[in-house]
Amino acid sequence: MSNQEVAPSEVACRGGDGGPRIIEPREVPLGGPRAMTVRRTLPQRARSLIGAWCFVDHYGPDDVAASGGMRVDGHPHTGLQTVSWLFEGEVEHRDTAGNHAMVRPGELNLMTAGAGIAHSEYSTPDTRRLHGAQLWVALPDADRFTAPGFTSYAPARLEHEGIGARVFLGKLLGESSPVETFTPLLGAELTMPPGEAELEVDASFEHGLLVDTGDASLGGMSAAPGQMVYQPPGSRRLSLRTAAGCRVLLLGGRPLGERIVMWWNFVGRDHDEIAAFRDEWQAARGAGAEAGRYGPLPSEWTTTLPAPELPHIRLRPRG
Repeated sequence: MSNQEVAPSEVACRGGDGGPRIIEPREVPLGGPRAMTVRRTLPQRARSLIGAWCFVDHYGPDDVAASGGMRVDGHPHTGLQTVSWLFEGEVEHRDTAGNHAMVRPGELNLMTAGAGIAHSEYSTPDTRRLHGAQLWVALPDADRFTAPGFTSYAPARLEHEGIGARVFLGKLLGESSPVETFTPLLGAELTMPPGEAELEVDASFEHGLLVDTGDASLGGMSAAPGQMVYQPPGSRRLSLRTAAGCRVLLLGGRPLGERIVMWWNFVGRDHDEIAAFRDEWQAARGAGAEAGRYGPLPSEWTTTLPAPELPHIRLRPRG
């Protein structure tokens, strides 16, 4: 998915000193007169990262007949991984590393951009409702120019004391994902009936609990759909509560400890690097380049997204 923002959004953050806090989403249209709208909780000026998670969009459930569905033409990425997770619908993925896949509910689709890749995402003609999350992971400096790649994984649904879980990255509830990551991460879909539960987690991780449906509280901070509860590192147990039942995404990771520049669809380390990534993309789409940073553009693409103009001030690292 292409990032339509060129700077972290000014989103409210509520909570106590050093404890859990609520991250409010901002509604962002993805372009066009029938724009598909997403709810974005990361990045924002108050918090750019949760572990290495650097971008969180939550969308739907949308009636595709009204919203137009997802239509994101070919666009580039560098220095990150994209994580696609659907609750409803189907999305066709195609990229310049030669990967072509269908993204379906309950299946992880992880694309490594590394040194550079471009991809497109279109909801399929049979999709009537579209509902899911698009997540990005910043690659650490040592690995950010790795070769591009693509991985699919369908985690089994497990039951643990009333909680249903699909662990798509990392470890939780005794389940481990086989998908390798460049930094320690956690990603899981959880469903929970009314009541309380405690989850054992890595105390070195910070966590974000994104509410999809129902209501959920983490460490006493209550959130509604689209909101995220942030929990700083230091807790070996996460205390969850829901009054009506819920479905949530639990994201976690060890703090990245690096400052990054994130602009449009690129993650880099300084302004000049981002400017170079942009120029290379504009050259590739103008010439239909068969080589270069982003690889050959698929013959199926009839159009690609142009990069926006850089701001008139230098981009600054955040983290």
